[in-house]
Amino acid sequence: MSNLLVNTRDQKFVLYEQIGIEKLFAYEKYADFSMDVVDMMLNEAEKFAVEELLPTYEIADKEDPAVFKDGKAHAPKCFHAPFKKIIEAGWFCSIFPPEVGGQGLPQVLYTATSELFGAANYALMMYVGLTLGAAGLIMNYGTEEQKNKYLYKMCEGQWGGTMCLTEPGAGSDVGALRTTAKRLPDGRYSITGTKCFISSGDHDLTENIIHPVLARIEGDPAGTKGISIFIVPKIRVNDDGTLGEPNDVNTGNIEHKMGIKGSATATLNFGENGECIGELLGNEREGIKIMFQMMNEARLGTGMQGLDHGSAAFEHAVAYSRERIQFRHITRMAENDAPGVAIINHPDIRRSLIWMKSHVEGMRALNYWIGYCIDMEQIAETEEERQKWNGFVELSTPVIKAYCSDKGVEICSLAMDVYGGYGYCQEYPIEQYMRDVKIASIYEGTNYIQALDLVGRKLGQRKGTDVMNLLGEIGATIEKCKNIENLKNSAEHLNSAMSAWGNQVMQFASWGKKGEFLLPVLNARPFLMIMGDMLIGWQLLQAAAIASEKLDSLYKDSGADSPEKQRELGRNNADVAFYQGKLASAKYFAANVLTTVEGRFKAITLGDKSPIEILDESFTI
Repeated sequence: MSNLLVNTRDQKFVLYEQIGIEKLFAYEKYADFSMDVVDMMLNEAEKFAVEELLPTYEIADKEDPAVFKDGKAHAPKCFHAPFKKIIEAGWFCSIFPPEVGGQGLPQVLYTATSELFGAANYALMMYVGLTLGAAGLIMNYGTEEQKNKYLYKMCEGQWGGTMCLTEPGAGSDVGALRTTAKRLPDGRYSITGTKCFISSGDHDLTENIIHPVLARIEGDPAGTKGISIFIVPKIRVNDDGTLGEPNDVNTGNIEHKMGIKGSATATLNFGENGECIGELLGNEREGIKIMFQMMNEARLGTGMQGLDHGSAAFEHAVAYSRERIQFRHITRMAENDAPGVAIINHPDIRRSLIWMKSHVEGMRALNYWIGYCIDMEQIAETEEERQKWNGFVELSTPVIKAYCSDKGVEICSLAMDVYGGYGYCQEYPIEQYMRDVKIASIYEGTNYIQALDLVGRKLGQRKGTDVMNLLGEIGATIEKCKNIENLKNSAEHLNSAMSAWGNQVMQFASWGKKGEFLLPVLNARPFLMIMGDMLIGWQLLQAAAIASEKLDSLYKDSGADSPEKQRELGRNNADVAFYQGKLASAKYFAANVLTTVEGRFKAITLGDKSPIEILDESFTI
């Protein structure tokens, strides 16, 4: 590993050994893919991330951020060249089908390449991601005329895209939006309103920007049920596809943010002069249903943001800990003439590093697995099978978004601790990773909202079938690991955590029947985080079972029949060291994280209502 962004050896382990990506190639949709193709794409993605994306990461943060000038937003000047290269290299819409200009990548492979690109320069990749999200809505819900008019130029990177949902005052309460749509005689709509916090809302990387805008048609009911969605181009598009007049979409400002400063986050005013024209996308009053396609994709992408920054911060922390010499070894502290050692030899640094390692590896496996589930849902041969794979995605999406974004912040914070005071300074990259990752826990629906979605909707979907299917998968891993001598204890820890989780789900249901609905709401976020721990522990244990089998074979071939010989072999054999590391991650996580689950659920079980019952006045003096 030398790119200091993503451990590509672990990527390939998850794709090849843990998930088995080659199983997809048996289906017609992915018949043109092979392991050689996947290898080539991963290698090229790593090279592109390091050589083309990474060089502008720090520049756009400190020297050349997005700016607002003369009523227009401008992306960092340094982003223009790599943005064009993303298009030229075929990475822009690689996940889209070939008929619209993509390469039809499986979601799981796209997830792996996006980790490399996001870890290299997340702010730059946001311009790509928002465009793909908007284009996906038009591809799935647009008319043939709308596809011909907008989709292809968006997939070519000639035009950009956004998601225009949030409004001043309404915030996460989408149903309270005030943007209106008035029917026009020609079937189009006059759009009036203001949207804020719009990522990639205005910039000069593309010649036009296509805005999917949530608005309420005059006379439609209040709340989310009355919301429709409209295609609103920054510049009007003529019937022949050429650009026409500006569309009365004006940028009020861009935000001055803590991080991702290369991303232009804009306030957009639609129809200030009464001349903003939009086209209905899909059917009237189906805006939320349609937009949720993009929102769910964005939530998975935001979970990846936590992984992207966490991965890069961890890799940098490991490299720094190997180079930074400070203090004598703990076993030789009394020897004044003992040499200093690299800080990776100090117990607390090693504890921090393995905490980061286990979380990064578990988050990577979980995110990639969900990508695989999306692929399997699309190629499932029966409705029952399709619903099973969809259930895994639905149940896990709020967990991935909230858990991975929160843990990304924690990983970056621990990485900063490894650097000490230097980590707090701008000459090292950790402080930027920490600033950039924090927004992930806030946008695309705050993590509290994700927790409410999990507890209020996802647990009960399909009458609990999704939950039972997930527990069945985890249970199968536990049973397998119970028969592996050095994983028995870890399997028991995961089993106890799973049982405690199931009991808490039942208690939530019991509270609901008694009318104590505030208790599940109050404890939704800690419940989600514990579920995240359970899922990460499961993924790590699954990986450890594979690693254990591989190690048995490697030890046998090398005659390493004792712990001492096996440890020495690991020092001289990269594969052995890697697999030993997978075992260590799983064992550490099980012993130090999963063992806390029952106690944390006990705290929820007590039903303490102090946060609800405390007077507002008691928070102040």
